[in-house]
Amino acid sequence: MLIHGSCHCGNISFTLDWAPEPAFIPARACTCSFCVKHGGVWTSCPTGALAVTVREPAKVSPYSFGTRTAQFHLCTQCGVVPVVTSRIDDHLYAVVSVNAFDDVDRALLQHGSASFDGEGEGARLDRRKRNWIANVSFPGA
Repeated sequence: MLIHGSCHCGNISFTLDWAPEPAFIPARACTCSFCVKHGGVWTSCPTGALAVTVREPAKVSPYSFGTRTAQFHLCTQCGVVPVVTSRIDDHLYAVVSVNAFDDVDRALLQHGSASFDGEGEGARLDRRKRNWIANVSFPGA
């Protein structure tokens, strides 16, 4: 299944090749303060492939907080964060916002919440290596 998504103005866009075809798409509402304030609901397919395109790199602001192990790629033109990346052992991993999907039947989304309070940095990075998209093409990230 090919999933297309973007920020509101289209400056940051992505194509996620979700393989194998999902029966449902997990949509995790993160409970951290940044995601709560931005309505962050994320998904990933560890066996999939993600290609991110940025039309105007000068209008993308990477934002990190807390452990500084993830970058939220914020479009400064429209304010949307469609992609989060984490570089672990010199390898790029990512999750995407289900709110940025352009062409997915919302009935496929299986909503839940995720709290990472109390998770140490090592456990956090190990979880990302297991669960985030590992095949990521994101020029400049």
